[in-house]
Amino acid sequence: MATVNIRRDVTDPFYRYKMEKIQSKIEGKGNGIKTVVVNLPSVAHSLSRPPSYVIKYFGFELGAQANAKPSDDRWIINGAHDASKLQDYLDGFISKFVLCKKCKNPETDVIIKDEKITLDCKACGQRTDVDPRLKLSTFIVRNNPKGGKKEKKDKKARREQKREKSAANGDQDASPGDSNNSENGSSNGDAEDAGSDDELTRRIKAEAETIEVEKEIKDDDWAFDVSEEAVKARAKDLPSDLKRSLVLEDDDEEADGPSSYEQLGSWIVETAEEKGGVTKVSDIDIYKKAKDFGIETKHKTVAVLAQSIFDDNIAKQVEDRAALLAKMITSERHEKAFLGGTERFVGQDRPALISQVPAILLAYYQNDLVSEETLKAWGAKASKKYVDISTSKKIRKAAQPFLEWLETAESDDEDEESDEE
Repeated sequence: MATVNIRRDVTDPFYRYKMEKIQSKIEGKGNGIKTVVVNLPSVAHSLSRPPSYVIKYFGFELGAQANAKPSDDRWIINGAHDASKLQDYLDGFISKFVLCKKCKNPETDVIIKDEKITLDCKACGQRTDVDPRLKLSTFIVRNNPKGGKKEKKDKKARREQKREKSAANGDQDASPGDSNNSENGSSNGDAEDAGSDDELTRRIKAEAETIEVEKEIKDDDWAFDVSEEAVKARAKDLPSDLKRSLVLEDDDEEADGPSSYEQLGSWIVETAEEKGGVTKVSDIDIYKKAKDFGIETKHKTVAVLAQSIFDDNIAKQVEDRAALLAKMITSERHEKAFLGGTERFVGQDRPALISQVPAILLAYYQNDLVSEETLKAWGAKASKKYVDISTSKKIRKAAQPFLEWLETAESDDEDEESDEE
């Protein structure tokens, strides 16, 4: 089997890190043509990454559907793609998701914690962050197979079982020692984990500060007061229909004034009017304002954004806002809130856009803002949480072409595979 250096820019024939060359086989014809990556599991094993990461990366880069969970171990990408092309794309995956950013060594482990992906290099000891804006980063975080706390509990249980087994075998001297070692190990592990938490927290704060520094907002840059007091005052004067659309039943807000969500929505609306359009309100400014209100991580915030950062051309604007939204949509609850805000936007604020619902949902799906599972669950049942039930039904009825496509896209591939077999 032909092998290549994992880093193909290294020409040393004695370079220790090698992998098999990508082997692909093109099957089918016409609209049913597809590419099977024959040796993907072997290549992924050499990179110490799950095959699903690699195949999904290919899909994102090629703009094609890729099966990340095959039941028959056939890793398929829609369309015809030769092996040399896939090998070139694999270099990009290795650079972004395998190599240590400091020493460029591929001997790294993936650590997923607090919605962040970190590469832990076993060669130099450096920990470096993976760019969270990459599409595959979102996929990895949402499909994290390991749960940190659960894994620790499993390890602890295995240690307990080992000690019990030693005690049962009459190894009395070893048992206390094992216990002490285990306790010391657990303590050291906790200390190490605490240090990791502190380091990760510092990095998150540093990233947030970088976003803020990238484009500072000065009061002199605006023709109106953007102080917190002024925003609160303007929120009170919002039209009642807009205010109602932004009230999200937040119990932790003060009852005698506008909520932080109302204030954020108010600020976006006013800034858009001042600048001549909502597309001129930058992602950085929106994120900074949400952070000022302390709601940048709240699921209700993305519901407000769905109603306030788009105009009639929403389907074409989603991609431009994808980086901001991907940073703020971090869970299934966020995804549902984002869809709820979209329901209000098209069903209540701009009913003329209901016919565009399929295109809007497709844009959400293609930009990895809402998962396939959440979209299917949303489309299966109308809800009166964000709009009245009749409007909710009307929106889902309009969404049917997209939902049907979502259902049939994968089943078509499965049918084609069974026909060929």
